[in-house]
Amino acid sequence: MLLNARHLHNVPGRKSDVMDSEWICRMVQHGLVRPSFIPPAPFRELRELTRYRAEVVRERVREIQRLEKLLEDAGIKLSVVVADLMGKPARAMLEAMISGQRDPVVLADMAALRRMKSKRPELVEALTGRFEDHHAFLVRAI
Repeated sequence: MLLNARHLHNVPGRKSDVMDSEWICRMVQHGLVRPSFIPPAPFRELRELTRYRAEVVRERVREIQRLEKLLEDAGIKLSVVVADLMGKPARAMLEAMISGQRDPVVLADMAALRRMKSKRPELVEALTGRFEDHHAFLVRAI
């Protein structure tokens, strides 16, 4: 029988003596503590999958935040103008920056979406910065 330690903590009596196991056994026999709930195997598997998925999502968010911090270090404020830093237009601009294109006007022209084209002046201003080769290396790694 699996017992929750919090349940035993709430029951008055000794808990740290050598005779703990006997005392706990008597508590169980008299029904003063209830066994812990152990979900069935399918529930445990589902819990494991959902927890793993949540961790993967957290890791993805951390990587996007690292990318944003790196770009801001280079003076690039792309996340201010672009709604999704990992969206298609932003990724195209980042790929071009990695491959050596540093001209903000050319990079702003990569905004293929209609909503982005209306923001062209803001994009040019946001893409003006000090993006160096070491920034490109780190962005590629991210």
